[in-house]
Amino acid sequence: MRAKQTRHKQRGISFVGLLFVAIVLACVGVVVAQVIPTLIEYQAITKAANKAKEGTTVPEVRAIFDRAQAIDDFKSVTGKDLDVKKDGDKVVVSFAYDREIHLFGPAYLVLKYQGQSK
Repeated sequence: MRAKQTRHKQRGISFVGLLFVAIVLACVGVVVAQVIPTLIEYQAITKAANKAKEGTTVPEVRAIFDRAQAIDDFKSVTGKDLDVKKDGDKVVVSFAYDREIHLFGPAYLVLKYQGQSK
């Protein structure tokens, strides 16, 4: 009588599959590591725009924004780049800018940021 041999199909990921997943995750991690500073800069710019809305004239709003820019040390937007409007009795400060992140060769990731004071 022959012993019944059962073969169990192996499950899991192969070494090549694991290597592929690791490479993909590493590439995504590098891109995320380059995007996070732009998000932090966007938050600083929004904070500066909210501070600048306290001004009453356009030059005063831009001067307040430039002082906040010097403190938070961001370079993407200056006081000259702001769009200052009056909405009723409130001053609304808005901005828009692009950031490019070089990926590889001719490929870039373009991030378009825009915002306004609350």
